[in-house]
Amino acid sequence: METGIGDILAVALPAIVLAFALVVLMVHKELGPFSGISTGGKWMLTLAFSMGVLAFAFKMTVALSIAKAPEQLVAPVLAAYRQSPVTPLKDWSNVYNSEPLPLAYTWQPLPETAPAPADNPTTPEKVALGKRLYYETRLSGDGKLSCASCHDLYGKAGGDGRRTATGIAGQVGGRNVPTVWNAAFQSVMFWDGRAPSLEEQAKGPIMNPIEMGMPGAAELEARLAADATYRDEFAHVFGSGQPITLDLVVKALAAFERTLITPDAPYDRFVRGDAKALTPAQVRGMALFEATGCVTCHRGPGFSDASLLGGQMALRFFPTNATPYEARYNLMADGGATNQSGVRGIWRVPSLRNVALTGPWLHNGSVDKLSEVVRIMASAQLGVPIDEALPSARSVVWSPEERVFKRSERRVLTERDIEDIVAFLNSLSSQSLVAKAKDSPKS
Repeated sequence: METGIGDILAVALPAIVLAFALVVLMVHKELGPFSGISTGGKWMLTLAFSMGVLAFAFKMTVALSIAKAPEQLVAPVLAAYRQSPVTPLKDWSNVYNSEPLPLAYTWQPLPETAPAPADNPTTPEKVALGKRLYYETRLSGDGKLSCASCHDLYGKAGGDGRRTATGIAGQVGGRNVPTVWNAAFQSVMFWDGRAPSLEEQAKGPIMNPIEMGMPGAAELEARLAADATYRDEFAHVFGSGQPITLDLVVKALAAFERTLITPDAPYDRFVRGDAKALTPAQVRGMALFEATGCVTCHRGPGFSDASLLGGQMALRFFPTNATPYEARYNLMADGGATNQSGVRGIWRVPSLRNVALTGPWLHNGSVDKLSEVVRIMASAQLGVPIDEALPSARSVVWSPEERVFKRSERRVLTERDIEDIVAFLNSLSSQSLVAKAKDSPKS
């Protein structure tokens, strides 16, 4: 049985008239004489009560219209939705001729400069000193290792190209070496996020017995103070009469690292307005990167939620979903910030800037192909299956009981989708780093 607006009004209008009559009788025959108010006061009270009746009647009319007329209100919405089929990204032939995607996520380029803390402003002199210290082997216990030994700026894009770090006397660490490029934008340092700044991070490797193995701050300070050129440089940067200390050493190192930023990736040019900076495959991958949910953790211009640029949750559980990848790549042997093994770890969200240049990947360096990293993160972290035979789909259903639209989406990636996402990740590589890597000696 269909109920239209006219049927509702046919019942509502007589009811409103009857309610108004009852209000008049109640005020003029009972409330008025009882309270002794004047005739004018009686009519004012009648008007006040009548406005409440009208408001209630209006609300009931709207509610009944929605509840009783889904064909008139709901069906057009569903019809419009069904008449606008979703074009799978993998089937786009020319992304530049497509209509703009209705994206809520805002893509941003990397800033040209990195922020510095108030107690360690960046100056050219301090940067020059920090650069010299970055390559200084006297910062290691045996005088053979420098920061650059594990963080090769150009040959290995700020990492070392190994699965895990190799330190003093050939000792091997348990975690992959993160790149120093764009570390200035990270809110916490190390895989487990234990250092809150670049200054604190720089102290760690120098004093770590299996990394650079410096026996203590006093030894480091004495070595540098014995060099007249260092005494002059530190006095010039931090003030005459200021002794060389570990704290000043890491301030200079951090100042240099804050210049190690790469805002020159094809992605940055694309977001700044160069529509031809990315290939069609890279644009498809960029859209998939958002649609699949990668931006949940790798958001903002630094592609990391552990970022000073709008990051919200620096540490995340990984892996969150049980998959065969756990055993295949030994993902739970190290629990990160939990300080346990055999558990789902807590890790800093790494930046994806230059990610295509910094393999092998993950905290233990166990994965050699970027496409495999995408598969792992899609399934183990986001719960998105990889399946050629099961296409992505979405639907909208009206629930009359809850009076809401219920949307459901099944996100599935194909191997073509993975290739497109990898293509997009390659667009995050700095062009200057790529060029310099080609000229760097091969180890």
